[in-house]
Amino acid sequence: MVCSLSKHWLLMVYFIVVNWAQVLFNSCVTGSLYLISAVALTLVYGLCRFPNFAHAEFMAFGAYMGYFVAEQLGLGFPFTFVTAFLASGTLGVLSYKGVFQPLAKRGATIIHQMIASIALGFIIRHSIGEIWGWAPLSFRVVWSSFDVGMVRVTGIWLWLILAALVIGGVMHLMLVKTKIGKAMRATSSNPELALSSGINIDRVALTTWFIGAALAGIAGLFRAAGTRLSPLLGWDILLPTFAVTILGGIGSFYGAIAAAFIIGLAENVGVVILVSLGLSTEYRMAIAFVILILTLILRPQGLSRVFRGA
Repeated sequence: MVCSLSKHWLLMVYFIVVNWAQVLFNSCVTGSLYLISAVALTLVYGLCRFPNFAHAEFMAFGAYMGYFVAEQLGLGFPFTFVTAFLASGTLGVLSYKGVFQPLAKRGATIIHQMIASIALGFIIRHSIGEIWGWAPLSFRVVWSSFDVGMVRVTGIWLWLILAALVIGGVMHLMLVKTKIGKAMRATSSNPELALSSGINIDRVALTTWFIGAALAGIAGLFRAAGTRLSPLLGWDILLPTFAVTILGGIGSFYGAIAAAFIIGLAENVGVVILVSLGLSTEYRMAIAFVILILTLILRPQGLSRVFRGA
């Protein structure tokens, strides 16, 4: 028994060493997806202070709107990308104006807001199912794949990594250099002080919800382009997104970026371990669970102290 386990661990270590480049690249791909999704969730949480479970449906909605433009209208990738961004962002604004802002003005608690987000997500999800059906759909585009040394690369993965880098850079510049970005950070840190300083909190909230939902739509689009669409698409990555948000420190933009790649690496190394032990890769979801639970127990503030003020 001991000998068998030792052989499994030796095979696992050998597999990781031989395929380290592919594991690292796959971790960058996974981390890039989580970065886009978690930054979106972090922005909204930092402002409104409740976990928005409708985030999953914002991702699914962006993916389906992209599918509509690409497959049903026959337009190119740039139009698909822009449509997913704008459509999801608009849905986020409507959700805030129609549901969450009225609740906040009536003194709703975090639990009330959270339950409202679950209900809103249910409505959006079933609306998507009624419009496009519940059967899985796929983009017809075939992404090119090629080898770079020992690493297998596909076009959609490169686009995803590029998009994550651009989004991370643009968001950093916006939060640090622009007036609206500084207002978002001030409102997130201290809403009362921001209001007394003359900041238009309503405009900040609308901007935050638009950007957060729009980025969620982009994350959903990339997820769908790499796999397939279903009304439950967003729930496939919602748990890892929450894990990233908590590990990064709730409301910390830069912590979320770091945590996205940490969990991306943990998941891909975990997949190698699962394969080496002869277990199903479906258990990779448990890795996010474990990280989430350990973070809550051992370091509930996450990485926020490392990125203090971010």
